[in-house]
Amino acid sequence: MKKSLDDFVADLHARGFKLDEEAIGFIYFGRKFTGAEDQLIKMAIEVTLKCQKRFDSSFYMSVLEELSGKEWSGKDEMTAHLKAKGMAL
Repeated sequence: MKKSLDDFVADLHARGFKLDEEAIGFIYFGRKFTGAEDQLIKMAIEVTLKCQKRFDSSFYMSVLEELSGKEWSGKDEMTAHLKAKGMAL
């Protein structure tokens, strides 16, 4: 079963990634702005935390916009695409 975005954020918190209210609000703003599915939102959050070592709202939004509007077969395909764009994942 896939985790909801709420569960994903709660899991991050449990693992030590304590996102403040502003970051959480921005995550949901990005979802509404792009109309992206939770899988893309979660991927954008993961990539942001891996690359920036913290939640950076502008980086998150750029990753989310890059992933939005395309059909992906899964996380591996999204990761390969972002690596091809030069992200060190």
